[in-house]
Amino acid sequence: MSDSIISVEHLFKSVTDSTGTLDILRDIDFALKPQETVAIVGASGSGKSTLLSIMAGLDTPTRGTVRLAGQDLFSLDEDARAGLRAQQVGFVFQSFQLLGNLNALENVMLPLELAGRRDARQSATAMLGRVGLAERLRHYPRVLSGGEQQRVALARAFVVQPALLLADEPTGSLDFATGEKVMELMFALNQEQGTTLVLVTHDRAIASRCSRCITIEAGRVLGS
Repeated sequence: MSDSIISVEHLFKSVTDSTGTLDILRDIDFALKPQETVAIVGASGSGKSTLLSIMAGLDTPTRGTVRLAGQDLFSLDEDARAGLRAQQVGFVFQSFQLLGNLNALENVMLPLELAGRRDARQSATAMLGRVGLAERLRHYPRVLSGGEQQRVALARAFVVQPALLLADEPTGSLDFATGEKVMELMFALNQEQGTTLVLVTHDRAIASRCSRCITIEAGRVLGS
């Protein structure tokens, strides 16, 4: 698996409460090569979003591990995981996750500033132009449409040129036509940058555009 950008190795995730133990993920095992586009599909509650969170090191498995760029995520402390994530991973969420007190330009500049990039303003401005928002740099999320907010989120994710982009139901809050435009843009940016894309979706039409599909049912991989 040395040529993998990320590998998920015999991953289990369980949670226990007063009613007993619930197995969310059961022996998930796969590896992704650089520049692959992968859809993770399955019914609501099948474990898709939990898997994505663990792949990002935002959640921890009960057993098993994730190797990102050759590094065992769960051998690192939280600060080291966050540092690796900042270098290697971009995120796009269904709910956009923009900071409401920052305008579009500032939202996109943020990950560059955190990385100490001196060209943060220039690079963020160029990326917002690439996603068609050159006229919206000073606008705050509250005055942007859902589609515009998701394009800001795409710009923020891709501006750091991540090796891996994780997208969780990126069109889930958008109408069909707007969602189509956002997906066109996501796939175009992904191809331009040669990123590995992992896309959680319930939409089989979107999944069919990826080079590979991993189906999860009741916490297990059915096929990939």
